[in-house]
Amino acid sequence: MKMKFVAALVGFGLLASMPMFAHHSFAAEYDRTKSFTIKGSVTKVEWMNPHVYFYVDVKDDASGKVANYGIELGNLSTLMRAGWRKDSLHIGDVVTVEAFRAKDGANQGNGRTVVLADGKKVFGGQNAEYAGN
Repeated sequence: MKMKFVAALVGFGLLASMPMFAHHSFAAEYDRTKSFTIKGSVTKVEWMNPHVYFYVDVKDDASGKVANYGIELGNLSTLMRAGWRKDSLHIGDVVTVEAFRAKDGANQGNGRTVVLADGKKVFGGQNAEYAGN
């Protein structure tokens, strides 16, 4: 009986900690010293917990090649307080994004600010100066 209780307690502890394993820190993925700015057309939007992701096709003026960038934003409640709505981004919208580059060099960033298609500038929901977790 005691073993079943201990096993159940361990199992519950593992289940309860799973969301912590799934969440990543800003510092683990992004370099706060390497910001970049891109302008391009939105190709996909994933508005879900714990973070919003969207993707932008960016054309290189020199080569003419198009690269798709993935941009991570903050959590939903922070974004909504900053002026975001679920319909703020649409496929085809041209946006300008200031972001922090991924450490692995991928076409990925953590959005600092986004200038939406209507010209409104909104905060990306995660400030690198405070994103130590």
